[in-house]
Amino acid sequence: MEEGRFLQWGVFRSLLAILQWWGFNVTVIIMNKWIFQKLDFKFPLSVSCVHFICSSIGAYLVIKVLKLKPLIAVDPEDRWKRIFPMSFVFCINIVLGNVSLRYIPVSFMQTIKSFTPATTVFLQWLVWRKYFDRRIWASLVPIVGGILLTSVTELSFNMFGFCAALFGCLATSTKTILAESLLHGYKFDSINTVYYMAPFATMILGVPALLLEGNGVMDWFHAHPAPWAALIIIFSSGVLAFCLNFSIFYVIHSTTAVTFNVAGNLKVAVAVLISWLIFRNPISGLNAVGCGITLLGCTFYGYVRHMLSQQTPGTPRTPRTPRKKMELLPLVNNEKLDDKV
Repeated sequence: MEEGRFLQWGVFRSLLAILQWWGFNVTVIIMNKWIFQKLDFKFPLSVSCVHFICSSIGAYLVIKVLKLKPLIAVDPEDRWKRIFPMSFVFCINIVLGNVSLRYIPVSFMQTIKSFTPATTVFLQWLVWRKYFDRRIWASLVPIVGGILLTSVTELSFNMFGFCAALFGCLATSTKTILAESLLHGYKFDSINTVYYMAPFATMILGVPALLLEGNGVMDWFHAHPAPWAALIIIFSSGVLAFCLNFSIFYVIHSTTAVTFNVAGNLKVAVAVLISWLIFRNPISGLNAVGCGITLLGCTFYGYVRHMLSQQTPGTPRTPRTPRKKMELLPLVNNEKLDDKV
């Protein structure tokens, strides 16, 4: 009886973790699109900077004030040699995500972000000469095919937004690959990652945002009929972006690797559906099919990686798939968790 109750509680906890992760992730994406489209705040650098500031403050409160998470100590020298380069790539990743969201629909952007597994495998093979099982390469076929079909049939296609999303995938892959070498020896969770990287990212992005968008932001403020209410929405998106990182930590510890992979792809489908219900961007039948093929391909890719990680020692393997849940945690948002925009 006690085992049954424990099992039921475990299932309920996993479901609750997934739902709150979905909620924060989809809300952040929809709010950012709303800021760009409905509030006419067309300044992705400034939005990204607000997110970094809110995340810096939130991580400090969680670790230093509330002490909900222990601080992972980092050598001061490593902060500049390891953390700073990662923060630079992290900054580029988030900015490109917001730039793409500024120009293309949420459905198209989310589908392109699903291309990240393919770019990661390709970069590891091309630059690091890592071996990949042929089943890994086969699992990438539906991802690439789905992206191509979605791109060709996208009714609201914008080349600048498409390129920003595609280079965002490359930035996410680069961040993941660099983490293996630059952060070797550190077991970062999402909160400690934000604690160390968000201040650096704010410093990196602050000056470009001020120089490139400062005058435009002031003009928008004076021209907008309700600027203070709009600013509340913009800063609220930053607060929710930090909460998303906290929810990622929770869902990683409450689900298995397979469940996490499937839930991540279903989350994209939920974001696409809700964004369509709100913004009513036109989606053709073939475009929806392409999106579906991409998500199924991502799920199949995760399944193949998981199965290969379980094979007996001595057989050819792909680069090691994380065995511990903590190791699955990306440096911020994922792709699938790099969903934080």
